Amino acid sequence: MVESNSEKAGNNCNLGGSGPVIWSYFAEFQPKAKRGCMLSFMAAFWTFGNLFVAGLAWLIIPTNIGFVTSIFTYNSWRIFLMVCSTPSFLVAFLLFYLPESPKFLLSKGKPDRAMAIFRGIFVTNNKKSPDLYPVAELDFDEKLMQELKEKRESLKGKYTKMLSNMAEHSKELFRRPILKFTIVSITINFTFHIGYYGLMMWFPELFSRFEEYSNTFPNQTAGVCVVTEYIVGKGNQDNAICSAHIPSAVFMESLISLASALPANLIAILGMDWLGRKFFLIFGTMTAGVCSAAMYFVYNSTQNLIATAVFSGAISTANAALDCLITEVFPTHLRATGVAVSMVAARMGGIIGNIVIATLLDQYCPAPTIIVAVLLIGGGLMSLFLPNTTRKELN
Repeated sequence: MVESNSEKAGNNCNLGGSGPVIWSYFAEFQPKAKRGCMLSFMAAFWTFGNLFVAGLAWLIIPTNIGFVTSIFTYNSWRIFLMVCSTPSFLVAFLLFYLPESPKFLLSKGKPDRAMAIFRGIFVTNNKKSPDLYPVAELDFDEKLMQELKEKRESLKGKYTKMLSNMAEHSKELFRRPILKFTIVSITINFTFHIGYYGLMMWFPELFSRFEEYSNTFPNQTAGVCVVTEYIVGKGNQDNAICSAHIPSAVFMESLISLASALPANLIAILGMDWLGRKFFLIFGTMTAGVCSAAMYFVYNSTQNLIATAVFSGAISTANAALDCLITEVFPTHLRATGVAVSMVAARMGGIIGNIVIATLLDQYCPAPTIIVAVLLIGGGLMSLFLPNTTRKELN
């Protein structure tokens, strides 16, 4: 049995804590007519990142680099993970050069700072003097100004204010009228990521299993459940001793399945502001759900590659739409918190998908693929309960 694979490594190299800030921050800088396109463009870099990590894994993991001592082994896997950590440090440094969100500053009663950033954006985009910026001042809601003044008077301590705001924002997510958005977004993210991580992270292992089965039984075809039963039985006979060797074909098939998401990302970028978030989310989850259910009818590595490639493209498109929709449904002062709560549900779904679904596939094949199909389709249809945010101003 294969101990691990590039796909798992790629997904395990990312952390979700920065996600809510990234999506909220980026969305607040975009005009409503292009916001879906730009958010989808940013989502496409998830695919580029996966491709880069899979290729990097192919270059590093099969080698014998590293060292071994009597108390510690620093092999190629650990070197690969160390390399994967480097971009995070680079991004953390670059963030110091980005301005604060003007929409956030306005919600905090700081129109002068927001205006300064607008002028800076004007200068960067047009290469003109800031004095030529056509906006003289910003309209500001007097009711909001009064509320901000009352909050400043009641909370004088900086950290006390921060903790109070965090608690208040969390509570507000579970009050009407935001409660509906919170429940639906949590449910969609939970069900979506059970399917995403449950199958996407299992596919490279399946590539390896088909490869091993075809080497043992040349010119014979077998379904996913037969192949899985053979590999699991062989592992039990060998006392579950795993091999660190990963065939080159597994890396190649993983790269092809990941690369299949690129055309889907391009379609999402071009059509997100035309067809809308709900269309791409429902179409993507339904297509991915059908691919999941169809895994039972896969009888060789080629069919498996086709199914995984279509699944990868569909789930990538749906993921871009989901990120757009969840980011846009929450008002500015709750956006990052709302997205964060949704992503907590997504991570919980990812944990269940990664551990439980993979275990069930070995023991109760093909029931988990049907479960994933139902969860993906059902979660996608729940987006119908959310408002249409396509080409609409952020609240």
